[in-house]
Amino acid sequence: MTPQLAEPVIDTHVILREGDKLLFSQRGGPYGHGRWHMPSGKLDRGETLRTGAARELLEETGVTVDPEHLRMVHVVHHKQSAEVERIGFFFEATQWSGEPVNREPSKCLGLQWFSVHELPDDIIEYPKEGLLGYLDDNASTLAEHGWN
Repeated sequence: MTPQLAEPVIDTHVILREGDKLLFSQRGGPYGHGRWHMPSGKLDRGETLRTGAARELLEETGVTVDPEHLRMVHVVHHKQSAEVERIGFFFEATQWSGEPVNREPSKCLGLQWFSVHELPDDIIEYPKEGLLGYLDDNASTLAEHGWN
């Protein structure tokens, strides 16, 4: 019997940092409504990870980043449900331009900067795993979330 191959959704997450401040987006859609996460989205077929991350960042915030200035900082393998698995690649933008604005008001309630010392309490768990892995210099670069 041939094992069934996994078909995970591939997500990209971008960490924008200014000093000790990180940019967060507040969800406006049904999943995680009102909760916080970093700018993110699904990878399109035929896109490289960094190109997809740069595209999603621009679509959501108007911020431009050259894909070469995205440094991968963490990976999260997330079990969303019995049917859906996701692999999230977390990137830090090392150079970027533009002032963040909410370009998707139908999906996003707003953008806000938070200090790394005072993160919001209600970050969605899956992206929070990637963020905490990025902030913890001693952490593994891979987290597995939701598999228990």
